Amino acid sequence: MGSPLYAIIRYRFHVTDFRRLGNAYFIFSARRTENTMTILEITSLKPLMNQLLAGDAFDDFLLVEAHVRTALTYTVDGRINTQFYPAEERGTDHIPYEFQPWGEVKGLFFDLIKGKHTPLSFQFVLHYKPEAARALLSQASCGEAASLLRALVLTLRYDGAKASVVTGTSYDTFVRNKEPDEAWDRFVSGFFTKKGISYEIPQ
Repeated sequence: MGSPLYAIIRYRFHVTDFRRLGNAYFIFSARRTENTMTILEITSLKPLMNQLLAGDAFDDFLLVEAHVRTALTYTVDGRINTQFYPAEERGTDHIPYEFQPWGEVKGLFFDLIKGKHTPLSFQFVLHYKPEAARALLSQASCGEAASLLRALVLTLRYDGAKASVVTGTSYDTFVRNKEPDEAWDRFVSGFFTKKGISYEIPQ
């Protein structure tokens, strides 16, 4: 047998790990981790779209990115380009978030999607606003893991036939404690129920 192969594999989101696969050792190392958790299958698209585009249910979220396919394909990066603004308007008192608040851009997507034709597909990646995330995790007594959290993530997808919602958490380092993940799952399930958006959890 030859010597084991050592390799460093880097990718955008990671779990710090060292494992052997056959005769090879793989070291996974990067700077940020993202966990995907619960999938909710939306059973009726209309209530979701009404709440997302016309209501204020999602105004406590920030837009990270969006992809919408209608007659054309639109891709939007929700990160705010602070260079666009004069120096005196770049502080946190003027731009408190890294990403654009959903409430300030939902009208754009309403105009893209409205009409008699259903979109071919869409995907919206949202982050719960940091102050709302801190309050949620504090109430859930998540402890030290909450201080390592980068974002509580909500991804809304429609593939032309069905819609789904995927919850997720993003950390700046590897975290074994799953309390924030569980608290976020409970919140999202209750949130959709409260807003009248019906769903099923796939078995």
